Parts: sequence; structure tokens; C-alpha cells
Amino acid sequence: MKFSMIFEAQLSDPTADREAATIRDCIEQAVFAEEVGFDGIWAVEHHSTVGYSHMSAPEIFLSAVAARTSRIRIGHGAVCMAFNYNYPTRVAERAAMLDVISEGRVNLGAARGATDQELSLCNVDRDSTKAEVEETLRLVAAAWRGGEASFTWDSDLLKVKAAEGRPLHTILPRPIQSPHPPLYLACSSPETVETAARYGVGALVLGFAGTHAVADMRRRHLDAIATRDPAGLVSPGVTNDEFVALCPTLILDDRDEAIRKGARAQRFFAESISYWAAPDGTPWATDTEDEDNLAYMRARTAEGGRTTATFNPEHAYGTPEDAIAYVQRLQDAGVTEVMCLIQMGTLSQDDQLETIRQWGEHVIPHFRGEADGAVTSGGMQWVV
Repeated sequence: MKFSMIFEAQLSDPTADREAATIRDCIEQAVFAEEVGFDGIWAVEHHSTVGYSHMSAPEIFLSAVAARTSRIRIGHGAVCMAFNYNYPTRVAERAAMLDVISEGRVNLGAARGATDQELSLCNVDRDSTKAEVEETLRLVAAAWRGGEASFTWDSDLLKVKAAEGRPLHTILPRPIQSPHPPLYLACSSPETVETAARYGVGALVLGFAGTHAVADMRRRHLDAIATRDPAGLVSPGVTNDEFVALCPTLILDDRDEAIRKGARAQRFFAESISYWAAPDGTPWATDTEDEDNLAYMRARTAEGGRTTATFNPEHAYGTPEDAIAYVQRLQDAGVTEVMCLIQMGTLSQDDQLETIRQWGEHVIPHFRGEADGAVTSGGMQWVV
């Protein structure tokens, strides 16, 4: 079992000053995550989604983290791969550069970037996003696998050809990892989980609906792996069958306070993404500090349907024991990496750092068979 964190650069009161502070806070959290024993971090890519996510250039954020760390995996979770967001050859170049800077620590995930807000900002055709994501994954894998060799690309969607009389193109720099950095696909439905399996790339799963839903998606993932056609792999002969599941979490010494703050934070997350994802989205509530957010979230979840899944508050909120119990259910469901969602818009930096510390001191060591209270970092171990 591996453990990671994901960063949205989210803030409930999005002023310019708060935005800058939040991005710096995210870097601090990522560096601390390595110190306490996390295996990786991921950064999303979103555009013009005020409040929900200010992580518009994750390659720059991840480069800053890579420069201040030495062990932790550096993950794109994930790059918007429709061509107008990021041209395929530029995806390959930027991720390879990051792999060199991080000395071979990059994971590269793919996403569609399908909210109307983002599509309209970058002039992306919604109907083309699925095909363009697949095309980008295939091109990137082919370009990287070439090593010293150069490449051309000729398909119905995309043509990459050098000028007449000039040498063939080569993606520079070459990534350190061979044959290339691990590839992933952001999965928001059982159907996309099956697609990831057919492509032979890891699944980055939104697990808001709870461990039973995660277990069902893992079963479908494994079934698709068992029946996949090798000809459909985006990187011939190369498979990545990792199953990474989201885990919203807040751990404090006071269990009730952690649940109260966690429910409020996840409510903001759910309402802010709903605002941008729904055609007629309702703005998120601006003052929920004194409300019973846990009751509100449970009532919304009881309405049923996929659109209410993000309101399910039954996650790793409370004490380390609560988180351990939840992670055990994820492990039983077949999850290979737990991706902690800690950076939510209403939480203070102190509460987020405390949660990272608690995971490092108690939760992660529990699943590695280490003594409770031992933190490992950089080859050293000390007792806290």
C-alpha cells in the first residue's frame, strides 16, 4: 500500500493575496509530506475555476516541489490532454523535463478537462476530448519509447512531421525512467476505470461515494485487465495496473472537531465543483462555520445519484484510529495507493499540516508494520 496527497490549490475566499498564500502553503505541505513518509504527491490541472482550483500550471508547482524534495513521487493528477489545453508534443517535452529535474520521479496522468468553464476558456470541443486524450497518451508513449531514435506521427487526428529535408523530430529532453514515466488516467466513473485497464495505464479514482463503490470499480478494473487486448495498450508491451483511490481526510486530536471541520471542508469542495461542473450551478455557501454541515452532507447524499456522491462525508475524518479503519476498507477493496485529499478550501494551514503529521506518525506506519510513533524520512528514523 502506498500513500500520496493531491493538491487542488483550493480556497473559499479567493482574493489574489489568499491565492498566492495558498499555493505557497501547498508547496510547504508537499515538502512536509515527504518528511513524514508519504510516497507521492499529485497536482490537478484546472482552468478559470475560481475557488475550486487555482492549479492552472501544475508543471511549475511540481517543479518547485521536485526542487525541494529527493524521494517523493511527483505526479500529474492529471494533465488536461485535449489538444487546445496542451499540445501533445508539449505534454511529452514538459513531463520529460520534470522527470529529469526530479531525477526520475514523475507519474503522468491524463484528464479531459470537461467543465464548460474550462472548455470555453481554451476553445476545446467537448465531443473531441476523449479521442484527443487517447491520442496524446499514445503519442507521448511512442515519442518517449524512441529513446535516441526520432519519430513521426500520422493519424486522422494528428500529424507530426519534420520540414522537408530536415531530420525527424525528437522529444527533448529524454525522460530518465525507462521505457517512460508511468502513465495514468483520471477516472470519475466505472466506464473510465475500464478504459484505463484497456489502455494499460493506472487508474486515478475519485472515491467520494465510499469504499463499497471503490470496491465495485476495482472489480470492474480487474475484469477489464483480465480480458484486455494487448493491441489496445497505449504503450505496447507496457502496463501499469495501479489503482489509486481518493481519500478525503482530516485528523486532529479532537475527533468531533475533525469531523465537524472535515464535513464543512468537503461541503465546500462539493459545492464549488458542482458550481463549475453543472450547467446551472449554484454558488457555494459562503458562511457555513456555524451550520451542522455533517447533517447537511448526509441529507444531500441521501438524495442519491452520481451528482451527490461528492457530498458523502463518510471518510477518514476523526482520529488516527478512524483513518486506519477507513484505509483498511480501501485496502480490502483492492486499492494499491491511497491518495489523501487534505487541501480543501475552508481548512487552515495548521489543521492541514497537523493531519499530514498524524498520517505520518500513525496511519502510514500502521500499514507498513512499523512501530507506532516512528517517522521515516530520508533514510533516517526517529521516535516522536
